[in-house]
Amino acid sequence: MDHNIAEIKPRIKAGGTIMTKAEAFDEAWRLASKGNFSMVDEVYHPDYRAFDAYAEVEVNLEAEKAAVETFSEILTATNSKVLNESTDFLRIHRYNRHRDAEVFASVTTSITYKDGQIITQQSEVEELDYDPSEGQDWNWEDYE
Repeated sequence: MDHNIAEIKPRIKAGGTIMTKAEAFDEAWRLASKGNFSMVDEVYHPDYRAFDAYAEVEVNLEAEKAAVETFSEILTATNSKVLNESTDFLRIHRYNRHRDAEVFASVTTSITYKDGQIITQQSEVEELDYDPSEGQDWNWEDYE
């Protein structure tokens, strides 16, 4: 008898939909980049704190919201790929591209959860000297 082992990822309810934590993170910030922060408010804990890798300072949720209003106009980000996911932890990877220059970055974000909401996150940003979309089955226009 053959058996398949299925990976079961923790799921949360966000925006009225059951989704993985990575899907909720991506969707919350996709909506936020269009000015809708309702899902960000839903998936983030009120006591949230993070270290902003770009500004190199600790920020709260309101500062993150202000930053996304600026960055969403100059950056394109791919969807996140899950590196590790559990009940209280998520580690994801994505790529960013500056829209007005050939500047690319690899971003790995570690997220912790409290009471089912994001309480901390830390991103490691590495500038790339190549376009990560080259030779892949996706292009930047897929994410604009």
